[in-house]
Amino acid sequence: MLKVIWLLLNFFLIVIIFSRSPQNKGFSSFATKSNLLGSPNSAERFLNNLTASGIIIYFLIALKLNLFNIS
Repeated sequence: MLKVIWLLLNFFLIVIIFSRSPQNKGFSSFATKSNLLGSPNSAERFLNNLTASGIIIYFLIALKLNLFNIS
């Protein structure tokens, strides 16, 4: 059961990471003055938190699965 959750979380993280739009970073942000020092909007913040939470849960499940295989 834990492996199924781990695999579903794996596919979910791949989809959410690849579906995110790239940020306007680098020298182009100086030229356009858009989002230079501003904070991300609420949807972007939610996606950041969701991605970070998913990655943490993914690593915790991977650690637990590895500990079961060693013992």
